[in-house]
Amino acid sequence: MCSIPFGPADETAVNSLIASENHHMPRPDYLQHRSIDLTSRQASINWILKVHSHYQFRPVTAFLSVNYFDRFLSSNSLPKANGWPFQLLAVACLSLAAKMEERCVPLLLDLQLFEPEFVFEPKTVQRMELLVMANLNWRLRSVTPFDYVDYFISKVPCFRSKPDVTGYIISVSSDLILKTVCEIDFLGYPPSIVAAAAVVVAAGESADLPESFYGRVNKEMVRSCHQLMEVYLTADTCHTMSRKDQVAEPPSPDGVLDASACVSCETPYENLVSGLAFGSGSSEAEQQNK
Repeated sequence: MCSIPFGPADETAVNSLIASENHHMPRPDYLQHRSIDLTSRQASINWILKVHSHYQFRPVTAFLSVNYFDRFLSSNSLPKANGWPFQLLAVACLSLAAKMEERCVPLLLDLQLFEPEFVFEPKTVQRMELLVMANLNWRLRSVTPFDYVDYFISKVPCFRSKPDVTGYIISVSSDLILKTVCEIDFLGYPPSIVAAAAVVVAAGESADLPESFYGRVNKEMVRSCHQLMEVYLTADTCHTMSRKDQVAEPPSPDGVLDASACVSCETPYENLVSGLAFGSGSSEAEQQNK
C-alpha cells in the first residue's frame, strides 16, 4: 500500500476542511434518486479499482475518481442504453483524478485496460473530462477522508509514541476508506466521519479513545458509520481483480484505434454533450482555464 499524505494536525485547518466538505460531496438527494443505476455504478467502480491496482496509483486517486463520478451523477442523468455513457464517465473521472494526484499518468488509450466493451478516442475522453469539470464547478481538489487520518490518529495518546503501531493504523484505515467507495450507503457520511470511523475500526476495541477524539465530529454519526464498516467491510466487497488476472501490458494504440467501439460511440456521445451542454460561448473559456 502506498503511503498517504498526512492531513493537517491543527484545529483551525481541520475546521476549515470540515466547513468545506459539503462542496465536495454529491447532492444531498442523490441517495434518494430512484433512477440511480446501481449495477452500472458498481461495474464502473470495479473497473476503476482494477485499473487503479494495475498502475499502483495512490489510494486517494481511486477515491477521487469515484467522488467525481458520484458528484456528476447526482446532478446529471446518463442514458442507460448500451452502457457506454457510464464507461466513458468512469474513464474521464479516473483520468482527471490521476492528473490531480499521480506523478506519472498513462495515456488515455493505455488507461482503458481489461478489454472494455467500448473504447474511446482521446478527444472523446477529453471532451467528457471538460464536461465533468464544468459540472463539478472546477472543484477537483476535493476534501477526502484521507485528509483527516493523521488528525484523528494524533487524538489517541497511546499511538503518538509508537511509530510501528501508527503505521499499521494508517495502513488499515486507508484500506477501509478505499473500500467504502464500493458501498453507496457510505455517501451518507461526510469525509470527516468516514475517516474517524476508519481509525476507530483500525484501532480496535481495546483502544482507549478520549472524548477529545470526537471534538470535531458527531459521535453518534461516527458510531453509525463504524457499525456500517463492520457490516460491509469485513469481506472484500469490491471484487477487484487479482494480480495474476491482470494483463501484463496495456493494449497497443493501434489495436485500440482499430476497435469498432471507437467509431460507434462517437455519434451518441455528441448527443450526450448536447443534452448537458455548457452555456453559449463558455466552452472556449473553460478550455483556457483547464
